Amino acid sequence: MKGIIKGLNKAFDHRVRLGIMSILVVNDWVDFKTIKQMLELTDGNLASHIAALEKAAYIEVRKSFIGKRPNTAFRVSKKGKKAFGEHLDALEAILKNRR
Repeated sequence: MKGIIKGLNKAFDHRVRLGIMSILVVNDWVDFKTIKQMLELTDGNLASHIAALEKAAYIEVRKSFIGKRPNTAFRVSKKGKKAFGEHLDALEAILKNRR
């Protein structure tokens, strides 16, 4: 059981980041407003967690306009998909090793 949490990725420790990645890994592009509503977050709270995931290069950002309104959307990057998969594998290993 030694080192059982070693495979967990610190970037996904927070429930909001775990939620963001869970949404993005099963969808293509998802806009800011949709993620905000799904996770019931404030703009600032979501923005800070998005920034952390973007800094780690786990997500990609697309800024565009729909009509005259700005729209920011996100998708998981290849690096992010790999890191999140490894994180989920580590969680699964922990669950399998319980007594």
